Amino acid sequence: MISLAENTIDNNDINSLINWLSQTPTPRLTKGPITKKLEEKFANWLGSRYAIFVNSGSSANLLMLYALIELGKLNKGDKVAVPALSWATDLAPIIQLGLEPILIDCNLENLSIDINHFNKMIKDNNIKALMLVSVLGLVPNMSHIVDLCKKNNIILLEDTCESMGSKFNNKKLGTFGLMSSFSTYFGHHISTIEGGFICTNNNVIKNMLVSLRSHGWDRDLDKNVQKNLQNKWKIDEFNSLYTFYTAGFNVRSTDLQAYIGLGQLDKLNKICVQRNENFKTYMKLLKVDWKPEVKLLNNYISNFAFPLLHPNKDKIVNELINNDIEVRPLICGSHGTQPMYKKRYGELKLQNATYVDEFGFYVPNHQNLTTDDINKICNIINSY
Repeated sequence: MISLAENTIDNNDINSLINWLSQTPTPRLTKGPITKKLEEKFANWLGSRYAIFVNSGSSANLLMLYALIELGKLNKGDKVAVPALSWATDLAPIIQLGLEPILIDCNLENLSIDINHFNKMIKDNNIKALMLVSVLGLVPNMSHIVDLCKKNNIILLEDTCESMGSKFNNKKLGTFGLMSSFSTYFGHHISTIEGGFICTNNNVIKNMLVSLRSHGWDRDLDKNVQKNLQNKWKIDEFNSLYTFYTAGFNVRSTDLQAYIGLGQLDKLNKICVQRNENFKTYMKLLKVDWKPEVKLLNNYISNFAFPLLHPNKDKIVNELINNDIEVRPLICGSHGTQPMYKKRYGELKLQNATYVDEFGFYVPNHQNLTTDDINKICNIINSY
């Protein structure tokens, strides 16, 4: 079996975890000092001031949007642009929080948003924010997107869950927007079993995020922010333990998972290099009409899985499955034809996303994939 993804948690990680758990006294397992260490280490790796560890990349997307609402930067009914080609939890929190999603078509070069369509939708709608997705580690044209957002006063959020380590012009994705999300779910670049990060350079947003992560209380806030809130609401030290300043969630992860994450970060760069090498091997071996375009020399693709658009999709998919090679649809295809969207807003067919929906799929890429594996996959695809 050639797996779509393989575990990045190995026996060395497990043995290290067992040794940590065997300490006397038993280490704290719920969110605590190890989580703080992981957050600092990930922020340093990314080049961001702050990283907030949560229980999933999906929760990270939810908190990014809700923090903007709590801070008065978004209001109920505001329009948020979201790629038609993206994951369910890029669209879902926009709906859940009473915002209005504006679906943006994808391009057929790097599968991110189509700049021309985005520009048109900006003119037709009062868009307040963009949830940008870098699909499967491919690199969007960040200079055009950042310029459009600045020009039109649109808040840029980056979903970088599939793109840990990818770079635009030698700058890591996840450092362009006001906030960015990452996933550490199984099969992603690194794993904490379940988990994710929100990254930002904004201290006000960081404090809001850590409050929203844990019920809306003040325990994880900067001391001066905590004291100002207590003074504003006339709360003493004792009662502050169970005082809730925002309508928060409980989307914390644990120190156990954070401990795993510390070890995972030690091998992240090596994993990114291997995913990039695999991507380049696919690009070299595949003899097909459509492959992702790699235009800028200073772009670096830490590929999550290799995407394809092919008129013989169904036949290729069946043959790959029959040869014990895992394969998947090219994420959602198009949100405009998904039941979650259709039952609220009606069906919306966008030209490129509809094409991806009909002909798109992706094949394995992970740190353990061999050249022989890639050859086998490419030979099957090339036969069509």
